[in-house]
Amino acid sequence: MRATLRWAHSDLRTHRGEALFLVLATAGIVVSLLLATALFGYATNPWQRVFTQAHGAHVWLHTGASADTGKLAELDGVDSVAGPYPTASATLASRGTRASIELRGMPDRPSVDRPLLTSGHWLNPANPDGVVLESRLARALLAAPGDTLTLPGAHRTLTVLGVADSAEPRYRPGEQPGLVWAPPAAVRDPGGQVIGLRLADPDDTDYAVQRAVTVLGAGAVSEVSTWKQARAEAQGDNRLLGQVLGLFGLGALVAAGLAVHGAIGTRIRGHLRDISVLKAIGFTPGQVVRVFLLQHLAYALLGAVAAAAVIQALGSRIPGRLGDAVGVWQGLPGHSVALFVVPVGAVLFIGATTGLAAWRAGRVPPVPVPRPAAPLGGRLSGVARQALGLRLPPALVLGWHRAFTRRLRSLATVARLALPLLLIVVAMSAWTTIDRFDSRPDQIGLPTALTVHADSGLPDRDARTLLERDPQVAAAYPGVEVAALVPDQKGTIALRGLGTHEDPYPYALAEGRAAQGRDEAVAGQGLLDLLDVKVGDWVRMTVGDQPQILHIVGRSIEPENAGRVISTSLDTLRENDPGLGPTLYELRLRPGAQPYEVADRLATAGHGRLDVHAVPNPADGLSPLRGVVVGLIAVLALIGLIELLTAIGGTVRESERDLLALKAIGLSPRQITAITVTSTACTALAAVVLGTALGTPLAHWLIDAQGRSSGIGAGIAQSPSAALLLLLGAAAVTGAAALAAVPASRAARRRLADTLSAVA
Repeated sequence: MRATLRWAHSDLRTHRGEALFLVLATAGIVVSLLLATALFGYATNPWQRVFTQAHGAHVWLHTGASADTGKLAELDGVDSVAGPYPTASATLASRGTRASIELRGMPDRPSVDRPLLTSGHWLNPANPDGVVLESRLARALLAAPGDTLTLPGAHRTLTVLGVADSAEPRYRPGEQPGLVWAPPAAVRDPGGQVIGLRLADPDDTDYAVQRAVTVLGAGAVSEVSTWKQARAEAQGDNRLLGQVLGLFGLGALVAAGLAVHGAIGTRIRGHLRDISVLKAIGFTPGQVVRVFLLQHLAYALLGAVAAAAVIQALGSRIPGRLGDAVGVWQGLPGHSVALFVVPVGAVLFIGATTGLAAWRAGRVPPVPVPRPAAPLGGRLSGVARQALGLRLPPALVLGWHRAFTRRLRSLATVARLALPLLLIVVAMSAWTTIDRFDSRPDQIGLPTALTVHADSGLPDRDARTLLERDPQVAAAYPGVEVAALVPDQKGTIALRGLGTHEDPYPYALAEGRAAQGRDEAVAGQGLLDLLDVKVGDWVRMTVGDQPQILHIVGRSIEPENAGRVISTSLDTLRENDPGLGPTLYELRLRPGAQPYEVADRLATAGHGRLDVHAVPNPADGLSPLRGVVVGLIAVLALIGLIELLTAIGGTVRESERDLLALKAIGLSPRQITAITVTSTACTALAAVVLGTALGTPLAHWLIDAQGRSSGIGAGIAQSPSAALLLLLGAAAVTGAAALAAVPASRAARRRLADTLSAVA
């Protein structure tokens, strides 16, 4: 044991930098995996906690005011119901901010889907104008208990009594109205009613929706939402961040394991005589294996423990969503288990790859086998001889020859170095895709920047004149959005009519063509998946009691409503309903216009008759991903540096026996140094080419697969520019050459006695 420790200590002193990099890389990998675990828990747990404590409903149905919803409580599989409650659509204003709401009359606090108060108190019958706001809506309006809100156009005010969490779909500007619970008397002109169904078996949700729609009649149901949709919306970008961190964390773990495997293999080749001496003085093969295994396990364990300690002590202090996720995760029941299992799993994986390489050390014979002499890494190839005949610099030709002479070993080195570069290219692609959402939103389904809802008393012509009068408004597209029942009556989708035949809406198409003719439409990926249809199919849906049949001629990139959107022109919808008028306007702004400044001007010019808000951009929720990408690139660069140092060390050691021959043919120490530098640069260049060639299509596939699964659809991926990829490649090759220069120069100037000892 004492001899083992002395050997390990001597090896550590010789390879301090490599040991430090391995510890840092392991720490970065474990941090990534722990943050991914925290984000996955954070994505699901808050909503699940609210749903459980609120005894949430699995299905919510919005119906007409005259629908007989009492029959739903008798359906098979329905455990209990909430409501029905009268509802009315309205707009709330507070501190210059307006929001669309669903005013819901609730006589008392229900037992099913019970709102969970976070501040204030519940409704008071003695205060008919007192309301409780859903928490996200309250944040959007900057409202708190005691504040007074106005209902523009109704000449009424409401007093906020409390703020509550709900398991129903939360407020999203322009997509989902916010919930406002009020006494039934406050809903003076109900436009419908809503009822919630809690099921005995949540897996029967689709069947329960079908049965409910059949009992009520398709014409009586205006909208259906389920607990699955609410959960998916609540998880949102947090789950995506967790997936990104988990994917790169696992990829980095594999790259680190391979780097350690290569480092030990190279070290074994360089210490064959030392290992033989150890065996000659009594070391067993198992003891030799344990020397390498325990040494690298100690490095990995140190990095893993440091990472776990940092996350536990400082994780909740990380700014933004990551810190919030860690704070919530630390309070979950499985937190301690994950904090132990993730680092242990990483250490065991690194230990497994280390053991495979260390096993070779145990097979080294006690008597070293003399290595056969050979010219510079092997016989010169015909191409190398022709290059020398053309009077190309010998250092360049011999360096290239040395890099690729031992094909199996050279390919393994290139592959290990290419893996972190491949993951860096994928990370850069994620960054440029997010930038595309910011810089070119028109290419990813967001051609307009503002959505405007006009009061019902404002005629269409006057509204469009008022909007187009602003000098920074390039176009105002009238439209309407309604909920439509899908053919199997399992849920509702968004049916949009935007633009006219003369002034069509500029959809971002990823497949097919724009809707131009009668009954033509484009659809999002989420809708195509939901209905199991493709471009070219006809689909039938129901709006109220009227069927609508449309021909899907293209697939549009739809970042809203999980892609469950089918869009056509307003003129097409008017063919079914001639009296249909626009209820909203999508505004395309001129280049350089600031959406919030234009929104303020329009709201002022509308004198309270216009509800203007910015179109939400998915990139707004992905801003933490930029910091994540930077951190991942740093970890991958560390792993690449470990592999590069290993390759340089192996090249320098293997070139020692060639020094005498190179000096004998007249090469100077500078030329001998250039051979090693060129060999390292060629290896790095091959890794860059391989990593870029494989990383670019892999990044496209991964990003588009995520787009398809989220409903946005494929076609959103953006590769890094050629200049950026060239910069990455140049930095990698130049850095490799610079790192190789110092050890290669030292080796080229070794004394004759040292060189003879190395050859022996």
